[in-house]
Formats: sequence, structure tokens, C-alpha cells
Amino acid sequence: MNENLFASFIAPTILGLPAAVLIILFPPLLIPTSKYLINNRLITTQQWLIKLTSKQMMTMHNTKGRTWSLMLVSLIIFIATTNLLGLLPHSFTPTTQLSMNLAMAIPLWAGAVIMGFRSKIKNALAHFLPQGTPTPLIPMLVIIETISLLIQPMALAVRLTANITAGHLLMHLIGSATLAMSTINLPSTLIIFTILILLTILEIAVALIQTYVFTLLVSLYLHDNT
Repeated sequence: MNENLFASFIAPTILGLPAAVLIILFPPLLIPTSKYLINNRLITTQQWLIKLTSKQMMTMHNTKGRTWSLMLVSLIIFIATTNLLGLLPHSFTPTTQLSMNLAMAIPLWAGAVIMGFRSKIKNALAHFLPQGTPTPLIPMLVIIETISLLIQPMALAVRLTANITAGHLLMHLIGSATLAMSTINLPSTLIIFTILILLTILEIAVALIQTYVFTLLVSLYLHDNT
């Protein structure tokens, strides 16, 4: 109970050296691969999920947008495995760090916007000024649309960080309450433990949903600029 509530969000170190890079590189090692002509059930299911996800996200894109399919599928696999591994006890979740989420959001957003300005600059500039805008409102609307464009990567990163962090904090609080009540009142402990199990199931769903939302918004930004 005396443990720091935010101790689990501190970047871990090994012999004084940051271990975040090793943790970030660890999830891809869990993705099974096959060297045989006939795959087993696990790899077949994995390939089916990847094809289903890529088809779901790439349907609305044109030929130029579909060149991002490998990057978007890799992104959704990486964030999903990172979020799920972070639910394990005594583990570290890189997606609770705003800096890492910004490092993913800003390059993807910037790449989509730059592609839009290079391929169809007229349509890209038209977003800053809606058709039929009264003349006195033009400067204000241009400023508002510019701010809304620049805030998109921050919104992506903050949304993912806030949802994952809030779930981890809630699980930490309920887990501490379960441990404290175990020596006081057994029926109350069982009730709180049941709530903790349900919350863990909810957090698994949140981890996958937030992964899909992050990747889908990047896909929408790409669609608007291709």
C-alpha cells in the first residue's frame, strides 16, 4: 500500500542502463513465423486476422494509400502486443509514455500531410477555408483549421496514453484494495477480486480497441491526403 502509485510507469533500467528499447523490441519476437509449406493453426489464425484487419482498413484507400498497408498492419500489431504485454504483472507498458506515442503519431501524421501537399495541394489547402465562408471570418477560420490540423498528432498520442494509463491505475488501486481487505473481511475481498477480474477483461478489450482507434485515425488522415 505504500508503493508509489506511478512506480509502474517509470521506465525500467538494467544496471543503470535504460531497458525501454529492449522492451519495445521484445513484442515482435512473439509473432510466430513458419518455414513450412503448410502452416499450423496458430499461424493460420494469425494470417487470417492480419488479412481481415488490412482489408478492413485499406478498403477506402486508393492505390497510393494502399502502399501504406504494411506500415499500418505493423503498427496495429506492435501497439496491440505492447498493450497486452503491459497487462502482465511486474511489466512495463511503453504506450503509457506520451513521448513514445508522440514518436509514433508525429511521423505518421507528417508523412500523410506531406503526401497530401505533394499530390493534391489544392484540395489540401481547401481544407483550411470551407466553401462559402464570409469574408470577415476568413482569417479566423484559417487559424482555427491550422490549429486543428497541427493538434491531430497530439490528440492521437494523448488519447492512447490516457486510456492505457487510466486502466493501469484503476487496476493498481483495486489490486491494492484486494490485498488490504484479504486480512480484514473475506467476503468483501472476494467481491473486490471479482471486480478486478472483470476490470482485467475490460482492459484487454480497451487495449485492443485503442490499438484499432489509433491505427484507424492514422488511416483516415492518410485517406484525407491521398
